[in-house]
Amino acid sequence: MRGRLLGALALACGAVCALAGPALAAQEVFVRVDQVGYGALSPKRAYLMSNFDEVGAPFTVADEHGAVVFSGTVGAAAGSWSKTFPDVYALDFDGLQASGRYTLAVGGAVSPPFAIDAPGALYAAPLANALSFYENERDGPEYVPSPLRDAPAHLNDESATTYSTPKANRNGGFKGDLHSLGTTIDASGGWWDAGDYLKFVQTTSYTVDLMLTGVRDFPALMGAGAPSSQSLAGESRFGLEWLLRMFDAETGTLYYQVGIGEGNRTTAGDHDIWRLPQADDGFGGEDPLYRYIRRRPVFRAGAPGAPISPNLAGRDAAAFGLCFQVFHTSDPSLAGRCLQAGERIFALAETKHKGRLLTAIPFGFYPEREWRDDLELGATELALALRSAGGTPPPGLAHTEPGFYLAEAATWAREYVKHAKRNSETLNLYDVSGLAHYELVRAMRALGNPSGLAIDETGLLANLRAQLQAAQAQAGRDPSGFGFPWAAADTASHGDGLAVMASEYDSLSGETAFAADAARWLGNVLGANAWGVSMVIGDGSVFPRCPSHQVANLAGSLDGSAPVLAGGVVEGPSDEASSGEVEGMRACPPAGGDEYGRFDGGGSVFADNVESFTTTEPAIDLTASSMLAFAWQAGTPAALP
Repeated sequence: MRGRLLGALALACGAVCALAGPALAAQEVFVRVDQVGYGALSPKRAYLMSNFDEVGAPFTVADEHGAVVFSGTVGAAAGSWSKTFPDVYALDFDGLQASGRYTLAVGGAVSPPFAIDAPGALYAAPLANALSFYENERDGPEYVPSPLRDAPAHLNDESATTYSTPKANRNGGFKGDLHSLGTTIDASGGWWDAGDYLKFVQTTSYTVDLMLTGVRDFPALMGAGAPSSQSLAGESRFGLEWLLRMFDAETGTLYYQVGIGEGNRTTAGDHDIWRLPQADDGFGGEDPLYRYIRRRPVFRAGAPGAPISPNLAGRDAAAFGLCFQVFHTSDPSLAGRCLQAGERIFALAETKHKGRLLTAIPFGFYPEREWRDDLELGATELALALRSAGGTPPPGLAHTEPGFYLAEAATWAREYVKHAKRNSETLNLYDVSGLAHYELVRAMRALGNPSGLAIDETGLLANLRAQLQAAQAQAGRDPSGFGFPWAAADTASHGDGLAVMASEYDSLSGETAFAADAARWLGNVLGANAWGVSMVIGDGSVFPRCPSHQVANLAGSLDGSAPVLAGGVVEGPSDEASSGEVEGMRACPPAGGDEYGRFDGGGSVFADNVESFTTTEPAIDLTASSMLAFAWQAGTPAALP
């Protein structure tokens, strides 16, 4: 082991220190922590990255006055990250439980500040930031004024022409012109999908599903009992209203997308220009090139009454079932509309689906391959909705007994377990089994655990446990203990989803088998990673300053100071960084360069650059699981209504 002199010479915060003597390499030491902080009684782990052997080195935790309140010794390396940082060490300080603001120091490196506090206080700001993110993503006349937003957008969507789906290439480009169906609908409102201004039922329904689950289960944190700054009840209703407008329950017609991403030689698409959203309604004057910017097309999933892709039918049905559960007392009219729409769209699901699912134009935007989990979730929430009706469901329903949908849910859960091994993922946009299984077990218990179902509680828990054990195995191969490969896609949302699933399983089983994993996987997303970056904008002190997001880029700061698109979860580290300047884009970082490239490893990269949508684009679906992850760490779920 090297002497302590080397550590003393290293500059604070992991700066490089040139050492005397030509034979000695420069020391590099960095400390990575969960920048939001740690619950007082929760496990607490930081990571030390170094290019020297640090075994036996002392580390200390100091309060904001500089007083050392905890000390420890670096143990054996947890693994190697890269040639630059061959040694990564886990630093545990579970014994520190006093509330306060702290920093951790080792080998001359000092961590960003972090808090230790009661979980409810710790996650109040992240939940408030999540709400502000969705408010800033609002489209239509009901925008929320903020430092980033000063005008409504896409008011022409109130009378939008509908079109059949064109044949498009893998990038979304199509030949010729779109084919109008000759009808218009009100497609206004809803949230923009991500850093662009497209709107999709695929991502919105998933977001509403998770948001409403949190509003229902954690009312003091996200729902009616929460402070107004973090109550997402109204925001979930805003999303629901758009989903209801996109499905005509009377005719059985689903519309699934507003706008086109890529244009062709005769028309521009959303991704071809960089601007604030309020410019679109009059963009380009009368220039026909921009006709689908000014008047955005709405695409129909199929003819009235035709079967609907089961992924969209299932997650829409889930949103409408959750709507009834949350609003049947406070707004019975809305709840009744939701339940009727939920039953109708579930009945239209294409239950013998083969081939490519319908998600977006092009499919490559959201290449979902599994759908049985969506039907499981949809049926479960309809069962719970009918249960919450208390024997007096609204009129006009095809089914009024919760047992009908419970049996449907169990059937689709069995089919998922049987078929989804190749396509299964932990909770994220492409696989909702991590939520569906949890909800189905609760529904079975609430309805008296009826016999004769296609799968029982034991089978559901076993599948949840198997997914989490696979994540634990992956964490054992990663020196920072992350349960999902960094060299993948949507890594931040997968981490949040894993934290949710771990908490769900422990809640159902009455165990604490995955409690430490839940806290650590969430911590990985919030800064305890190789790059030392919280992947949630505004949560922590080091977060993406250059999100690939038009409003954040054009109306926000470029250096992390206010205003920022707080609460938005970015894609996170990936297997590649993207590039491509669009006219009107403000260069970010302003001076160029790649601040985090030196920390890339294991085939994964993170580029904090406005052009790198593969790593820094925030989105509504990416952010959705963060809310539940925060709520699970901060509280326990309420009883089902």
